[in-house]
Amino acid sequence: MPHANPQHETAFLTLPKAAEYLGLSPNTLYVWRHRRQGPPSFRMGRRVMYRISALDQWVRDQEMSDSRSNSALNPLAQKPQRRVRSCR
Repeated sequence: MPHANPQHETAFLTLPKAAEYLGLSPNTLYVWRHRRQGPPSFRMGRRVMYRISALDQWVRDQEMSDSRSNSALNPLAQKPQRRVRSCR
């Protein structure tokens, strides 16, 4: 994940620049925004903008919610649960 240098870059990216930053197509971000998915965005005038810090946090959140990246979520690492018999 690229890191922004605050001395040389702005704190915000347009939709096409945010897509490039994340390695996604602009259309993907557009569709996610329409569906209220993906990283948080907002309008600044007529432009859709993304805060770089929010993009970085969103990527970290995605990593932590994926069982392949977060061993605590790996179902194979969990202890087997005992079945509870129901009385009928």
